[in-house]
Amino acid sequence: MSSSFKKVAGFCSDCGSILPPLRDIGNIVCYTCSKEYKPEMLIDENSTVHYTIHFNSRHVQKKRDDLKVFDDEKEEDEGPIVERKCPKCDNNKMSYATIQLRSADEGQTVFYTCTKCKYKESENS
Repeated sequence: MSSSFKKVAGFCSDCGSILPPLRDIGNIVCYTCSKEYKPEMLIDENSTVHYTIHFNSRHVQKKRDDLKVFDDEKEEDEGPIVERKCPKCDNNKMSYATIQLRSADEGQTVFYTCTKCKYKESENS
């Protein structure tokens, strides 16, 4: 059977699908039509093959001093700050975060956190 497509490196000559990457050993098999290719057949006379082996380092990174660590008393704000009155301490600033807790066709849930006393409340939008 003659090939339906022009021979191009990386593509199946029978069905035109992209071939999987070369493996360490064995032939390459087209996922679509199951035609098997020897690796040498996929390289034309003008192409060269280069590869690099990257190894992961096994050393554990030490704790960096420049990382910001938060105390339990001074937590980071939980999002953008809006003007909203806290029902517990009457502070006029609260941070908020939105999360999709219900089904996709319903609104998001907005969680508000007081910047002063850390009181939390939620609102279904």
